[in-house]
Amino acid sequence: MSQSDSQATPQCVSCGIQVSGMNAARFSCPDCGATIYRCSKCRKQSNLYECHDCGFRGP
Repeated sequence: MSQSDSQATPQCVSCGIQVSGMNAARFSCPDCGATIYRCSKCRKQSNLYECHDCGFRGP
C-alpha cells in the first residue's frame, strides 16, 4: 500500500477499520518512516502491528 492510499482512507494497521474521525494514533514507522495509523482500541490492547511498506512489527 502506498502512502497516498493510506492518506486517502486511513485504516488501523492492526484491525483494518477506518480511523477517520476516531481517537486514533498516527506515527512514523521506526524503520522506514512510513505513516502508520492505529485505532484507540488496538493501542489500548497493545495489539501487534506490521508496517505495510517494510514489514517492521511492533506492539
